[in-house]
Amino acid sequence: MLVEIDRKSGFCFGVRNAVEIAEKALLEGEKVYSLGPIVHNDMEVKRLSGLGLTSINHDQFRNLRDCKVLIRAHGEPPETYITAQKNNITIIEATCPIVKTLQARIRKTFAGSKEGMAQVVIFGKPGHAEVIGLLGQIENKGILLKAPDDLSDIDFQKPVHLFSQTTMSVKDYNTLAENIREKYRQAGFQDPEEMLKVHRTICGQVSNREPHLKEFARNHDVVIFVSGNESSNGKMLYQVCKSVNPDTYFVASESELDLKWFTGKNTVGVCGATSTPKWLIENIRDIISNI
Repeated sequence: MLVEIDRKSGFCFGVRNAVEIAEKALLEGEKVYSLGPIVHNDMEVKRLSGLGLTSINHDQFRNLRDCKVLIRAHGEPPETYITAQKNNITIIEATCPIVKTLQARIRKTFAGSKEGMAQVVIFGKPGHAEVIGLLGQIENKGILLKAPDDLSDIDFQKPVHLFSQTTMSVKDYNTLAENIREKYRQAGFQDPEEMLKVHRTICGQVSNREPHLKEFARNHDVVIFVSGNESSNGKMLYQVCKSVNPDTYFVASESELDLKWFTGKNTVGVCGATSTPKWLIENIRDIISNI
C-alpha cells in the first residue's frame, strides 16, 4: 500500500512562527504562559506543555502579575494589552502578521466609516479567538455573520465594508458577497458595488490549499485528514477533501485510526490543517505504512 503525505500540509507561517517563539522562550528557561491554547491541536499543545508552556484562560490572565504571557497567532483585542500593562505582564507577541495587518485594516476602516455610517461586517465563527480579537479592534460594534445567508443584521440602506476571518472558506465568502449585492439590488441600488466594499482577507496559505487538496484527495483511494477537533480551518479543509473523496476520514491522533478503512485499498493520502504539526502527520503516515 502506497502512503503519501501532502507536501503542503502542516503549520502555516503564523502558527509555525508562534510555536518557534514559544520554544525559544522555553529553552531559555523562562516560565511562559499561553493565553489560550497556542494552537488548535491537542497533540501539539501536549508536546509544548511537556516543555513547560502553561495554557491559561482570560480569567486566569486577569489575575496574573509580573510574568510573561504569549499572545498566540490568533491575536487579541486591545483590552488584553491594557490588562497586561496594569498587571506588569510582559507580552510575548506571536500574533500572525497577516492577522495583525487585518486588525489594523479593520481599525482604519471603522475610524473612517463613522461619518458615513458605513457598516463593518465580519464573516467568521462566533466565539473564535481571531474573531474576538477583530471585533475588539472596533469596540465590538461590527456585525458578525456566520454563514453566507446570515444577513438579517445588515441595514441595506447603508454601505458595507466586508471582511473575513483569515481561515474561512473562499467559496462561502464569495457567496456571502454576492448575496449582499443581491440584497442591495432588491433595495433599489442599480450598482451594488457603490454600497459594498469587499476586502480580500482570507489567508493565501488557506485559500491556496483548497484546490490543491481537492486534487490530492482525488488521487488516493483513502484520505486521512489530521486535525485538532477545535480547528476551524481543519473542519473546513476536511470538508474540501470529503467533497471529492467520500473515503476521507478525520482523525485527531494515531489512536483514532481504524484498520477497516484500508481494506482493499492501494493508495492512502495523509494531509492536515494549518494547525496540524508535521511530526503528527508523519507519525500517522508511518503507522499506516506498517499495516
